[in-house]
Order: sequence, then C-alpha cells, then structure tokens
Amino acid sequence: MKNDKITTRDVDFAAWYTDVVKAAHLADYSSVKGCTIFEANGYALWERIQSILDGMFKEAGHQNVYMPVFIPESLLKKEGELINGFAPECAWITEGGNNKLEERLAFRPTSETLFSDYYSKTVKTYRDLPKLYNQWCSVVRWEKETRPFLRSREFLWQEGHTVHSTSDEAEMETHRMLDIYKRFFEEYLAIPVITGRKTEKEKFAGAEYTLTIEALMQNGISLQSGTSHYFGQKFSKAYDIKFINKNNEFEYCYQTSWGVSNRMIGALIMTHSDDRGLVLPPKIAPKQVVIVPIKNEENLISVCEKINESLLSKGITSYIDYSDKSAGFKFAEAEVNGIPVRIEVGPRDLANNEVTIVRRDTSEREVIKLNDVVNKTINDLDKMQEDMYNKALNNLKERTYDATTLEEVKDIMENKPGFVNAYWCGSEECELKMKEIKGTKSRCIVESKEYEHEKCIVCNKNAKHKVVWGIQY
Repeated sequence: MKNDKITTRDVDFAAWYTDVVKAAHLADYSSVKGCTIFEANGYALWERIQSILDGMFKEAGHQNVYMPVFIPESLLKKEGELINGFAPECAWITEGGNNKLEERLAFRPTSETLFSDYYSKTVKTYRDLPKLYNQWCSVVRWEKETRPFLRSREFLWQEGHTVHSTSDEAEMETHRMLDIYKRFFEEYLAIPVITGRKTEKEKFAGAEYTLTIEALMQNGISLQSGTSHYFGQKFSKAYDIKFINKNNEFEYCYQTSWGVSNRMIGALIMTHSDDRGLVLPPKIAPKQVVIVPIKNEENLISVCEKINESLLSKGITSYIDYSDKSAGFKFAEAEVNGIPVRIEVGPRDLANNEVTIVRRDTSEREVIKLNDVVNKTINDLDKMQEDMYNKALNNLKERTYDATTLEEVKDIMENKPGFVNAYWCGSEECELKMKEIKGTKSRCIVESKEYEHEKCIVCNKNAKHKVVWGIQY
C-alpha cells in the first residue's frame, strides 16, 4: 500500500526522495542555510556505515588521526591546483572574537594541505614510510544548491591520506582503496558500481589521476560514490616532504588520498527505496528485525522476548516495538523506516504455535512455526541482501547503452537515461560538447589503450578511450 505522505517516483523523483528522507526521519532542514540535521535514524545509518568501513580500513593497516578544521590561506595556496579547484567553495574566517585575523582561515574543504604539512615535519627517512592514515570528520563547501545527503554546505565523510617511498607502492594503494570501496558498496550497500579513471577535466584538483566508483540510481541518474587519487610527488614538492632513501639520498615522497561521504545514504535511498518509504539492505540496516506484539498481552510479550533473545544471540539486531500504538501503525512505521524483516506475534497465530514474518523489500508475508523463526529470519535476511543487489544490478544492465552518435545519446538521456558507453578522442572540446546534452558528463574511462578502428562519438576522429557517460547528481 502506498504511503500518502510520499510522492510516487513516477510523478516526481526529486520530491519522492525528499519525502522518503523526511518520512523515515533520516534528516531535517536546519535554520542554517544549506545545512541539514542528521536525525537519529539517519545518524544511526551513518554510524553503521562508519563502523564497517573503519574496520575494513584498519584491516588494511590504516590508523585514524584528526586534523584541525581550520587551514591558513598561505598553507592552502602552496599547491596551486588544489586552491584553484576549491576556491569557489571555500568558506573563510576573517575575525576571531572582536579582532580581525592577520591571515584568514579556510574552513576545511579537504585536508591534503594539513596532512602534507604534517608529513613534511614527521617524515625523515624511508624507515618512517609508509604512513597510512585516515580521518573521520566533516568538511565545509559552499554549495549553491543543496539536497539532504547528496549536497550540503557541511557534510560528513572520511578522507584517507597516505605517503609512500615509491610510486609503485602509492599507486598500489590508490587501486587497493578503490577496490575496498567497490567491495563495500556491493557487499554491504547492495549497490553495483562501475569503476574506472576520471578524465583530466573531471579528476581531483592536484591529482596525477583519479579513480572512481560510479553508481546508477533507479531513475538512471548517476552518482559519483567514491574516489581514490594518486598524487605522485605534486604535494610533496609543494610542501617539501622529503625523506632519505636507501641510497642515502633525499627524495620526494609519493602520496594518495581517497574518500567517501554521507552521500552513500542518498545512494541507498535512490537505489533501493520505494513509494512506501525506505528500504535498507540487511547488512547495513542499524535495526534488522522488528518484533511486533499484536496486543499488549503478557503471553504475547513473553514470546516476543524469547524470539528477540534468540535473534540477538545470533548477532541479528532485533528489537520489540513496545510502543502504545496500534499494530497497524507499528507495521506502517517499520515499513517507512525500512526495517528489513518484521515478525508479527498475534493471539490467533500463537494458538497454532505460529508467527507471521514479512520481508520489507517484497512485502511477502509468510506464516511459519514458532520453532522455525530464527532460521527463517536468517535465511530471509540473506536472501533479501542478495535479491536487492540483483535488482539494482538488473537496473544497471537495463540502463546501460552503447551509442555511436550524438542523436542516440540525446534520445537516451531524454527518454530513459542511464550509462552510455561511447568512444572519445580525448579532447576537452568534445567532452564539453557532450555536456550540452542534458548535462551529460564523462563518468569514467573504462579502458585507456588506443582504439585504431573506433571513432570519437563527437568529432569522428580516431578514439583514444572508451568512456562511460551519464547525467549526474
């Protein structure tokens, strides 16, 4: 049954998205223009994401640190490409208390400068390397248009910053972290992604090259979901990060950075949710199972508590809805909040030693024996995770096209947008020409070798790359 508070996706996808965010109490608008409030449900989801990713980073040998939120302008300007890239989005502090500052301070838009400054003071010899650091924090970027989780002036993220003694080691790190992001998206968020390299125009300011994971939402709009950057020696030369190598010679270090943000929550919503509200993959859901006693009767409550205890002992995050609300209201609330599995315990079922179990993604209801509830729940959670990934993968496959002319791209983007595979000559002029078609941009280069027999989709000259194109959030 449709939720009356939620606009249907077919009518207005943008309004649907906002309605789901508000109905599921994920976020709310604040009195600070361009900034949103993470409500309890939204922050619990972020904590779950953070916990899993943090474990994956630490398993890969990374340690967490924390840098200041303020960056002196002179420090930010040391690497020219970075400041030029972020200047339009920087927020500046010019006064402290009642005094004007001698040098204005930027609110952290990203932390390459701070990490580089730190490394220049702490890295001395090859024995100090590598340093594998990550930071969980918020950043400030003065976005003109904002939308909860997708774009805001302050947002939550993690940013890894590593420093190495060789280019090979740094490049291996760049690819390794992209693989970790891909694994997290596909195994936990149940979101299939494509991976590749950003074009020169789209790469991170200051990077030698940028690798990316790109996801496709239900409506065919793409979302850059995570990036990993190889800096080479650009920042180490700008910030004088030198070490004594094994030949007893001074050498500049090689650096990487990589990051994902709270836009992952936006990706979850737009990939999996429906017109009834939020739908969450079980592996990422803060609460996987809700147990609902149909009536507030002692015998029903007792059975609910036994089921809850059994599920918790198996590592399943379940809870009992004890609230003084009708059963129907509890069902609707669990549904809009995206709880993967609902177990209903009523007097009629219990008389037959049974309960009812409901999957959120399919709304399938099944009456099962009470003794089977734990195994059935575990199986349903596993099957739901798999089914949600496959559904998203089918959407990606159905909305991935091959095109050889601009007319074909225009028809796709206007009628049923998605990823478009097309060849490209490598010129920025042709890249900008593609953008004239409803803002179509290069998502990533999927191969980098030359193509002798293929032609650029724009200018018909010899192609150098195969590129995935799409409209982005």
